[in-house]
Amino acid sequence: MSKIITLDESTINKIAAGEVVERPAAVVKELVENSIDAGATRINIEIKKGGISFIKVSDNGSGIEEDDVVIAFDRHSTSKIKHSTELSSIMSLGFRGEALASIAAVSKVEMVTRTKSKPYGIQINLTGGNIENISQTGAPIGTLIAVRDIFYNTPARFKFLKRDATEAGYVSDIVNRIALSNPSISIKLESNGSTIINTPGNNDLLSTIVSIYGTDVGKSVLEINYNDDLVSITGYAGEPKISRSNRNYQSIFVNGRYVKSKLITSAIDEAYRTYLMKNRLISIFN
Repeated sequence: MSKIITLDESTINKIAAGEVVERPAAVVKELVENSIDAGATRINIEIKKGGISFIKVSDNGSGIEEDDVVIAFDRHSTSKIKHSTELSSIMSLGFRGEALASIAAVSKVEMVTRTKSKPYGIQINLTGGNIENISQTGAPIGTLIAVRDIFYNTPARFKFLKRDATEAGYVSDIVNRIALSNPSISIKLESNGSTIINTPGNNDLLSTIVSIYGTDVGKSVLEINYNDDLVSITGYAGEPKISRSNRNYQSIFVNGRYVKSKLITSAIDEAYRTYLMKNRLISIFN
């Protein structure tokens, strides 16, 4: 008797969700990047209990067309690319078409979206990836997505989540990075009703740094502005007096994406080696 079977779609989606949605911070990252790709200039994020019980991301972007609302939650459905030939020239943050499907598969999702071409919005509710309701509703232009009870139907993944405060810290960290790479967007993060991050969105990186790390850090950074035929490097580097024992104040972006590169950080460490005490690391935002 054959022992190999083809898994059902629900099981496939739950397994695939684990590759995209590791914890609440991953949900926030995917939803905020969607907002950025939609041209939003204002993004509000709200979490409760570290994002485990509740995440809400709302924006003033372009919204999703009524005909695309349902298909947006299908795996590998995207508006970012149409052919494989476009993979080498992607300018958007997302393109795989997996985020919404993966999030919906392991949580309870509500989305309200409206485009400027419509006088009304569309609301859709899903539980475990299954559509429960879709209807017209009043809404401003843009998109609001609320995610509740992450991993409610996958207890094996739920038990690996950490304490609420730890998960909230992961969310705050990723929102910090996103805000630094998008100073032209006003980004606000609230946790359990308290404002954690609120950037001005005035396209000034220094103002964004101050809004996140405070005026003392803002007064102790030096501007970087370098260009040649191959590369352009802009940002701010901290003075030795605000050095730290970890890399929490090091944010490096390549083409707008936050990256962790041992090659780059090693080069930075070497450049500052004679200026810092042992086991101290410089602050860098570029």
